[in-house]
Amino acid sequence: MNGSTGTGTASGVPAPAGPPFRVGLVGYGLAGSVFHAPLIAATEGLALDTIVTSSEERREQARGEFPDVRFAATAGELWERADALDLVVIASPNRTHVPVATAALEAGLPVVVDKPIAGTAAEARALAGLAEQRGLLLSVFQNRRWDSDFLTLRRLLEDGELGEVQRFESRFERWRPQLKGGWRESGAPEEIGGLLYDLGSHVVDQALALFGPAVRVYAESDVRRPGAEADDDTFIAVTHAGGVRSHLYMSATAAQLGPRFRVLGSAAGYVKYGLDPQEAALREGKRPEPGRPWGEEPRELRGRMGSGESPLTGGGHPVETRPGDYPAYYAQVADALRDGTAPPVSAYEAADALDVLEAARRSAREGVTVELGA
Repeated sequence: MNGSTGTGTASGVPAPAGPPFRVGLVGYGLAGSVFHAPLIAATEGLALDTIVTSSEERREQARGEFPDVRFAATAGELWERADALDLVVIASPNRTHVPVATAALEAGLPVVVDKPIAGTAAEARALAGLAEQRGLLLSVFQNRRWDSDFLTLRRLLEDGELGEVQRFESRFERWRPQLKGGWRESGAPEEIGGLLYDLGSHVVDQALALFGPAVRVYAESDVRRPGAEADDDTFIAVTHAGGVRSHLYMSATAAQLGPRFRVLGSAAGYVKYGLDPQEAALREGKRPEPGRPWGEEPRELRGRMGSGESPLTGGGHPVETRPGDYPAYYAQVADALRDGTAPPVSAYEAADALDVLEAARRSAREGVTVELGA
């Protein structure tokens, strides 16, 4: 299983003997400005060299935090100076992921792609094959594997404290009754919008990472808000090959938020409310620094583990939440570039998650249960 165990401090690797790897970042919207640029800049062995954006407003925003960064108007400008770069990170809209990643690999550059890597599993596997053919790193930014609650649950599973897990419930719910607009809410198929591919990419990846391959998928997907084009309230039921059943919820219309995780085992259950604090911290302008606390949540948000009674009425006992560790992702990317080790999340793993998302889309559309690998 991939990922750092989390230490409570911003992760990093010792600086390599040579200069840092020079990174080109394609896109400076939400993903680029909030997640990728700060994490790249905080990683020993990586240097944010060039940001691709044609927006002067976004360039000014970037200059405020990264005064030495260069800019390019198009990704094509990166390929023209590929010899001056060591890694390309793609944080542009979903529809661009496959063509830009393909061009980067063909230019001889290792690639990190924000999730979802593609609209279909076939496209993801084709990219993985191209990277293998070229002998280049290709990884997918599945940062939620380094959420505090995920790291905590993984420890509980490894320690066997829950017994044999029977059901895994995971919710990524929000209350956003008003549309925000933009491509993420577009119903155009080429945009790969909607919650199934946005938040679904996270919850499905986490379920597969914890409980292994899926063999059966059932889904319900709705468009609830007036004027909405893409799904904004979706449920996926996954049966894993090992017998665990995952119930995965993603919604922009949840007036009351459920627990982030509810995990039921033969010996005990674990219930955790609230989201990992790292995204909020990054949005507020906080940055991970080596040796300083990062990703720690308040004690009152700790999950509870026990049996026979609801945690909301005092059942069970609190479980210390491990610190979240998004910096670990790019630390492992730096390791992979320097030492040739495996990337933190492979394109093949992302393709497995896309198999589930494609099956869920078909299930919701046709009202059927979809068998995988049949």
